[in-house]
Amino acid sequence: MSVGTRPKARRVHVRTHGTGAASTTLRQVLEAPRRPARVLAAFPAGVYLEIRTELEPQVIAVVTGQATRLPNAMVVSDPMPQVAVGDEACVGDGSIDVGRLSLRAHRWWNPAPPLGTVKVAELVRSLPAMAGLCERSSRRSGLEGNGAADLLAQGCAEGSLLKSVVAAEQLIGLGPGLTPSGDDVLAGLLVALRHLGGATGADRAVWLADWLAAAVTFDVRGRTTPISAALLHCAARGEASGEVLAVLRGLAGRQSLESALHRLLQLGHTSGADLAWGLRIGLAAVIDLEGRGN
Repeated sequence: MSVGTRPKARRVHVRTHGTGAASTTLRQVLEAPRRPARVLAAFPAGVYLEIRTELEPQVIAVVTGQATRLPNAMVVSDPMPQVAVGDEACVGDGSIDVGRLSLRAHRWWNPAPPLGTVKVAELVRSLPAMAGLCERSSRRSGLEGNGAADLLAQGCAEGSLLKSVVAAEQLIGLGPGLTPSGDDVLAGLLVALRHLGGATGADRAVWLADWLAAAVTFDVRGRTTPISAALLHCAARGEASGEVLAVLRGLAGRQSLESALHRLLQLGHTSGADLAWGLRIGLAAVIDLEGRGN
């Protein structure tokens, strides 16, 4: 160093602290001891983190209010941190640390709120309305004409576990993207069977949801993307995005079905249409199974 030259100052990375509204699905993983995580995907409106664990897929979505409020999300008002796929993160001891952002939950929301009691007659009125709205939409499922999806609908309507599981096995991981079309259809179906079946007292539909959930989530980590695997685990418990939950309320006559379905169908390239197809399959199955006396 030459005489009179000052040493370069060390660059200090200042961490920004913020808060968010977190899904109750995240409570256990947030309150656990800190564990390393990595960035799976990064977008202007959201960052997806995978926590390294041997148990079921643990993925957290950190999103802004403009993004889809997934059932495993923390919604924040802060801008998304500047991170790239593969970057290190940390989750636990009450916080999510990613990039220079450290987040804590300041409130919690339920990704599986009960519908309460719903009369089957209400669902019967909703079925043709939902079918018509989907048909008139320009958004189409990525599985149109797929035989496995048709078999799934048939098996669920009959209450046939064998047909339903065979079809589901063919659909897991089917299609491109972070959430393949086959997974989205299955997620919509599982949520519909559990919520609508429980609300109408269709025990056979809830029974079918339990068994299908077990079949779909078994070894799912190795059969689809980490993000989609985590969302299938959520759907198996009846947890869904705000857009899906709004359609369920629309089917139950609690809000406008048309506006809720329109918002759902706008999601992704085909995700919204795929989820809507799964919801339609589940809706029709609950009606058919209840009509047979479960």
